[in-house]
Amino acid sequence: MNFWEKVTGSDLTREWNAFEARVEDLPGEYRVVWGQIVAHLFPHGNFAGRNLMPILDSALGLLEVAATDGQSVHEVLGDDVRGFCTALVGGAGARTYRDRWREQLNANVARKLSRLGG
Repeated sequence: MNFWEKVTGSDLTREWNAFEARVEDLPGEYRVVWGQIVAHLFPHGNFAGRNLMPILDSALGLLEVAATDGQSVHEVLGDDVRGFCTALVGGAGARTYRDRWREQLNANVARKLSRLGG
């Protein structure tokens, strides 16, 4: 990936389009679960979502293998898609983009207040 691709996000667009093409080959219930997985993982992404691409690739690979083996989605993931996604990002305490932004805002406010009180 070169600098221009990283700045414009064209590499992410290309990768996302490849994901969507792979999803189209999945059975219907797998496509529904894929949408849920994406929705549950996006809050854990960074600004561009670049950190989620390997996780999404692995999750999609799991779905592809399970579909090829003839397993149902419920056999693979169970009924708790949210729990599966939570495990993928590191557990229940995994930080979301809101947590990171909140910490940054609090640090900036504390720094400004310390200058005023000084």
